[in-house]
Amino acid sequence: MARLAAFIVMLIPGLMAAGGIKFMRDTLFGKLISPFPFLWLQFVVGVIFFMIGFGFFAGFLLHRDRKNGKVAPRFQKK
Repeated sequence: MARLAAFIVMLIPGLMAAGGIKFMRDTLFGKLISPFPFLWLQFVVGVIFFMIGFGFFAGFLLHRDRKNGKVAPRFQKK
C-alpha cells in the first residue's frame, strides 16, 4: 500500500511536467489551446508546470539519496 501511495505521489508531478512540455511544444508549433488567450501565456504556464514537476521529482530523488548516503559530499546536509 505504501508503494502505491508513493507511486501516485510521484505520478502527479510527472504528469504535470509532461503537460508543461506539451504546452511549450504546442506554442512552438503555433497551436493555441482553449483555456489560454495568448501563445506567450501558454508557454509561460508550460515552463512553470515543467519546473514545478521536475523540481519536485528532483527534490524527492535528492532526499532519498541523502537518506541512503549515496550523494557526493557537496550535496550532503551539514
